[in-house]
Amino acid sequence: MELRARGWWLLCAAAALAACARGDPASKSRSCSEVRQIYGAKGFSLSDVPQAEISGEHLRICPQGYTCCTSEMEEKLANRSRAELETALLDSSRALQTTLAAQLQSFDDHFQHLLNESERALQDAFPSAVGELYAQSASAFRDLYAELRLYYRGANLHLEETLAEFWARLLERLFRQLHPQLLLPDDYLDCLGKQADALRPFGEAPRELRLRATRAFVAARAFVQGLGVAGDVVRKVAQVPLGPECTRAVMKLAYCAHCLGVPGARPCPDYCRNVLKGCLANQADLDAEWRNLLDSMVLITDKFRGPSGAESVIGNVHLWLAEAINALQDNKDMLTAKVIQGCGNPKVNPQGSGPEEKRHQGKLVLQEKPSTGTLEKLVSEAKTQLRDAQDFWISLPSMLCSERLAMSSASDDRCWNGMAKGRYLPEVMGDGLANQINNPEVEVDITKPDMTVRQQIMQLKVMTNRLRGAYSGNDVDFQDASDDSSGSGSGDSCPDDLCDRRVSKKSSSSRTTLTHALPGLSEREGQKTSAASCPQPCASLLLLPLLLSAARPTWR
Repeated sequence: MELRARGWWLLCAAAALAACARGDPASKSRSCSEVRQIYGAKGFSLSDVPQAEISGEHLRICPQGYTCCTSEMEEKLANRSRAELETALLDSSRALQTTLAAQLQSFDDHFQHLLNESERALQDAFPSAVGELYAQSASAFRDLYAELRLYYRGANLHLEETLAEFWARLLERLFRQLHPQLLLPDDYLDCLGKQADALRPFGEAPRELRLRATRAFVAARAFVQGLGVAGDVVRKVAQVPLGPECTRAVMKLAYCAHCLGVPGARPCPDYCRNVLKGCLANQADLDAEWRNLLDSMVLITDKFRGPSGAESVIGNVHLWLAEAINALQDNKDMLTAKVIQGCGNPKVNPQGSGPEEKRHQGKLVLQEKPSTGTLEKLVSEAKTQLRDAQDFWISLPSMLCSERLAMSSASDDRCWNGMAKGRYLPEVMGDGLANQINNPEVEVDITKPDMTVRQQIMQLKVMTNRLRGAYSGNDVDFQDASDDSSGSGSGDSCPDDLCDRRVSKKSSSSRTTLTHALPGLSEREGQKTSAASCPQPCASLLLLPLLLSAARPTWR
C-alpha cells in the first residue's frame, strides 16, 4: 500500500507542475493577487509577495511547482498555521474548561450552602432549648463544622476518627456542666471516655451520623474534586506544543493551496482528518481514561439521592446533634450512676454550684428540611454535559477541520489534497499514537509519547480510582495527584484555631493538612471558613496525637 501511495503522490506532483506550467500569465497574476490579499490580511508585509508566479524549487514544505510564495513567506505562513491551530485548540479546550468550572462552582456552592444552613439551624435552635449546655460547648460544635468543611475541601482527615473525637470532647464538656458540684480531673474524664462505648450516652446518633456522613461527604468531595481534576487535565493538555512535523503538515493543509495558485480549493475532508489525527495523536490517547473518569462521575451522582444521600446528610447534620443532646438529657441520671460505678465517686467541688437538676429541661425538636430540588437539577445538567464531553479528545480533529480549517463539504475533484486540486485517496487513520505509524501526512514517532499527556493520563486514572472507592463508601486516602501546584488549590492550610486545638488535644487522629484541595476554590474557601496558612510547626506537631489516640472511644 505504501508503494501505491507514493506513486500516487508522484503522479499528483507531476500533474500540478504541468498545470502550473500551462497557466497563462493573466491567471498567474490573478492567483498572486489573491495571495497578496490573504498574506496582507495576516499582517505580513506585501513586499514579500512576488507580482507573478515564480519557480518553486526553493519551497521546503509546499509542492515545488510554480508558486506565489517565497521561502520567507512559506516560513511565516508555516509559523502562522501552527499558531492558528494552537489557538483553535486552546479555544476548544477553554469552552470545556468553562463548562467544568461552572459545574464545580455550582456543586461546591450548593454543598457549602447545605452545611452552612445546618450550622445556622443549630445556632438558632440550640441556645433557647438547652441553654448553658449549648453555650459552654458551642466551640465544640463550631470545630465540628469547621472540620467537616476541611474534610469536604480535601483535607486528609479520617472522618470516622474526626467524629469520634468530637463526641468524646462533647461528652467531657457536657458531663462537667451537668455536675458542676464535682471535681472531675483529667484521669476521671479519661475513665469516662473509656466507658463511652458501653454507656452510649448519646444513644444511636453517633453511629447513625458516622454511617451516613462517611458515605455522603466522601461522595460529594470526590465528585467536586473530579470536576476540578478534569478541568486541570484539559488546561494542561491544551498547552502541549505542536511538533515540527505537525507544523509542516498544517502549513501544507492550510496555505500551500494559496501558494500554488488554487486559493479557492478547500481541504479534502479525509486529508484534513489525517493531518489533525497525526498532530493530535497524543491527545487522543486520553480518550479511554477520560471516558472512565466521566463515567465514574456520572455514576457517583446516584449517591446524592435518598436518606443517605449527600443532600439529606450534609444539610441535616444538626438533626443528629439534636438527637444526641436529647438522649444525653434523657439518660443523664442513669449515665451518672454507671460512671460512678465504673470510675468511683469523684470528690466534691467546694466552690461548685449545685447539681444541674432542673435547668436543662428543654427538648430539641427539629424537622428535616424538604429538598428544594436544586441538587436534582444540578445533577441532571451535569450528567448531560459530562456525557456530551466524553468523546472530546477523539472528536477534536473532525471538529477543528469543520469549524476552523474550512474543510470541504465533500471529497471530490475540487478539494485540496495536499498536492493539487483533486480527490484524496489514502484511508483515514485511527485515533491515538499507535495508529499513526502509517499516517501519510504527518511523520509521527510512535515510540516517543508526549510526557505531559502521559502524566495527565495518570491523573485521570488516580481520580477515577478515588471516585470508584467513594462510590463504594470508602474513605479514600487523598494524596496529591497534581504534578504541579498551579491551579490546584490552597495547599497546606487550615484555620489557626484548628491547628492550635489539634496540638493541644489530649488525643486526636492521625492526619495531615490539605493534601488534595479542590482546584480553583482556595480563595473563596478562605473567606468562608476563615482559613489561614498554618505555620510549619503546626503540620509537624500533628504527629503528636498519634501517641495519644489509643484512649479515644470509637463511638460505633
